[in-house]
Amino acid sequence: MLYNLFEYLNGHIDFPGMGLLKYISFRAISASIISLLIALFVGKKIINKLAKKQIGETIRDLGLEGQMQKKGTPTMGGIIILISFLIPAILLGDLTNVYVILMIVSAIWLGFIGFIDDYIKVFKKNKEGLPGKFKIIGQVSLGLIVGLTLYFSDQAVIRTPASQRSSDAHPEIVSQEGFSDKISFFQEEKSTKTTIPFFKGNELDYSWLSPIQGKGKDIAGWVVYIVVIILVVTAVSNGTNLTDGMDGLSTGISAIVGGTLGILAYVSGNVIYSNYLNIMYIPYTGELVIVLAAFIGALVGFLWYNSYPAQVFMGDTGSLAIGGIIAVAAIVIKKELLIPILCGVFFVESLSVIIQRFYFKYTRKKYGTGVRVFRMSPLHHHFQKEEKDALIQYPKKLLPEAKIVARFWIIAVLLAVFTLITLKIR
Repeated sequence: MLYNLFEYLNGHIDFPGMGLLKYISFRAISASIISLLIALFVGKKIINKLAKKQIGETIRDLGLEGQMQKKGTPTMGGIIILISFLIPAILLGDLTNVYVILMIVSAIWLGFIGFIDDYIKVFKKNKEGLPGKFKIIGQVSLGLIVGLTLYFSDQAVIRTPASQRSSDAHPEIVSQEGFSDKISFFQEEKSTKTTIPFFKGNELDYSWLSPIQGKGKDIAGWVVYIVVIILVVTAVSNGTNLTDGMDGLSTGISAIVGGTLGILAYVSGNVIYSNYLNIMYIPYTGELVIVLAAFIGALVGFLWYNSYPAQVFMGDTGSLAIGGIIAVAAIVIKKELLIPILCGVFFVESLSVIIQRFYFKYTRKKYGTGVRVFRMSPLHHHFQKEEKDALIQYPKKLLPEAKIVARFWIIAVLLAVFTLITLKIR
């Protein structure tokens, strides 16, 4: 909003410092600082308000160390994250940029669904919350919105170098001195291409998976792409939700993931770096750096209150919104196939739940008695639960919650570094 206002006034008023808002770096730093300060100052008031209304977490005794001490801790703290994220994103982001709008819509959309779920749990005293099918409908709807927006928007394009100047070439001339002795012209195209790690060329076109050839191939390719988008949004938001089971666990990992996506967005939207790394040049994605900077600031500010021992839990209000932001950011910069690596912790947490349920049902049906693979799922609880009948007994000595969280953060950092390295490993 401020960016658009100053852009409008720039030709009419000579105000000192107005030119700073043109720089992505300045707006990104400002957005992260503002979101952090909002989370710190507004967070305390919101926590006190939630505690006053006795909006506390209801804890079911699962035999975990220190678990019952968390009973009554205020939940729905995702409100803090949303407020801290949205204000700087709206103020400093370019609201004419389709990617910025998609990120804001995604946060509000899934945040609202999570809020309804938390509201039912807390105020209606229904531990089940919002029925799972309605959550899935909301996630699928968001994926459909994102997919259709990328299909119809004129900004959602990639730019490919043209070997020679042609009538359909983009008029922008970009100097690539130091990387090439040629001046490249770019032509814009709608594309279902995405980045795939470890392969030469580093690209996969979803139209290759189309069962239809000929004239309908492009449309069928977009249908496949939209289905993938829906799956990514649903999987990541649910994975984030499952990981939100320890103080600071999901918050810290999400901040690490957000920082990595910010780097990927910057290099993807910069012609020099995208050319050097030999990755797709996706114009207009530079604005995502501002939005993701606000996202990181909001998470770090929330972590001030959510770190062990937590003063507030994010609830589904925060976890679903965080997952949506991460998923949509990865999709628009065409790095969604890197998610199993970058969001490896979320992926393994989700996988542990699937394995646990499937194997327990399978053994109960076959042998009459269900056998668990892990002491408890999601995986982070496996390290703090005493269960002698589980197939996996490592570690033999149970770990404190703070140590588990710290080690998962370290793993997330290593995965983030490896994700960046994949840009050059082919």
